[in-house]
Amino acid sequence: MTILQFGIPIFALSIGVAATGMAGNDGEGEVRSPVVAGQFYPESATVLKSAIEKFMEDALPPQVQKPLAIVVPHAGYIYSGQVCADGWNQVRGGGYDVIVIFGTNHTAPGLRKIALYPGGGFRTPLGTAVVDRDLTAAIKAASSDCILDKEPHVREHSIEVQIPFAQRLFPQARIVAGIVGDADPALCNRFGAALASVLKGRRALIVASSDLSHYPSAAEAEMVDMNTLEAVTTLDPAVLHTTIQTQMARRIPNLSTCACGEAPIMAAMAAAKAMGATGGRVVSYAHSGNLPIGDRQRVVGYGAVVLAADAKGMTAVPPAESGRTEESISAADRKYMLHLARETITQYLTIKMVPLPRFSSPLLREERGIFVTLKKRGNLRGCIGRMVPDRPLGELVGSVALQSAFEDPRFSPVTAGELADLEVEISVLTPMKQVSGPDDIVVGRDGVLLQQRGKSAVFLPQVAPEQGWSRDEMLDHLSQKAGLPAKAWREPGACFLTFQAIVFGESEHH
Repeated sequence: MTILQFGIPIFALSIGVAATGMAGNDGEGEVRSPVVAGQFYPESATVLKSAIEKFMEDALPPQVQKPLAIVVPHAGYIYSGQVCADGWNQVRGGGYDVIVIFGTNHTAPGLRKIALYPGGGFRTPLGTAVVDRDLTAAIKAASSDCILDKEPHVREHSIEVQIPFAQRLFPQARIVAGIVGDADPALCNRFGAALASVLKGRRALIVASSDLSHYPSAAEAEMVDMNTLEAVTTLDPAVLHTTIQTQMARRIPNLSTCACGEAPIMAAMAAAKAMGATGGRVVSYAHSGNLPIGDRQRVVGYGAVVLAADAKGMTAVPPAESGRTEESISAADRKYMLHLARETITQYLTIKMVPLPRFSSPLLREERGIFVTLKKRGNLRGCIGRMVPDRPLGELVGSVALQSAFEDPRFSPVTAGELADLEVEISVLTPMKQVSGPDDIVVGRDGVLLQQRGKSAVFLPQVAPEQGWSRDEMLDHLSQKAGLPAKAWREPGACFLTFQAIVFGESEHH
């Protein structure tokens, strides 16, 4: 499943979308035009504002008292926007008058220094973020590792995608934008000390823009990214650099980088430490495979870290682990899954985003089959499920909700105007078990998967009671659903697998 199937423009997973644009000829005083609006984030000011506000509403709460810097991802908002918001929420209300944003060098292969943007501002659909040109000049004067050069910024997206968050959270703050060209620990330590001296007495925030691992499997990404994030919390650029080199030397399949922004992170680590940071704390972590539109075989990692004067060590979101299988589902888990299903459909239709699943209980980490049923004024509007799960239940909810809303071939895609009339119902399945024959099937208790002549079909447990069918009538209809004669289930070779479903809907949890 891809986002293109639902008719909504695709947003960038990471660095794969080419950006084009012109900033003009005169670097001094000019305002850089946006080059990835409509690709990495919405080009509509209204939709962009709504998306950021929704991300911030769902963001994890602040975890430190004295934040000095954050590390946040720069992929398309549909993939990394929530993790990015988790990071920005750590500094919300900080009263900053300047935000120093370090970007990744995607477009200037010869850059070895730190290219500070000399122009007047960065424009996004939300307006223009004004560059503090006096501070930019002061930083350049204090560090021989800096140059004033607009060219590396013209097509670079890593700084641009951070600007809308800065504009919404700190509308009065000015910015300084620098692309760190080389992941050199010595350079970053020198620059960090110089930057800290220039920022002394200023209410300044440092932002490092970086994604994490690129393109390994979900399991490999979780392992690699946790090691990288732990290294960031040390505030030692050399530790991060060595950690990344060590991991790359392992030749993990499809791993092309551990941090698409190693140099900006190192610069932020050094500067934050020089400004009084004592450590870092990992706020949140996810990868593209966690999203309902993601592929778990080829992912990009995203992490949010806060570097602070009162950080006491690392707090990370661990890789998903299996919890104890239970045949009951708590009211809290039911409400969360129903909310997640509705929010996934709603956000997709309104702000072109999808919510990031949060694994709040062991159940959501289990691999369980699931169906999502949509009803409109009591009538079926869509129903699709996954009998054999390929990811944790908490991730499947959104994926199957999208399929039910947009891919059920019996119905046209759901529209935004229908949302108020829809009711969401979820069926969480128990593992399937083969039974010896029809006599072992109990109508109303068992869902049934029939396999016969190389064909198969399934009914959920609630189907037969809703239709008023007896067991034999249900099996007749199930045979026909599989494209077989009605009595095919009676023939030799028929295989029956049963399962149960825990069914709950929004009408029960309002």
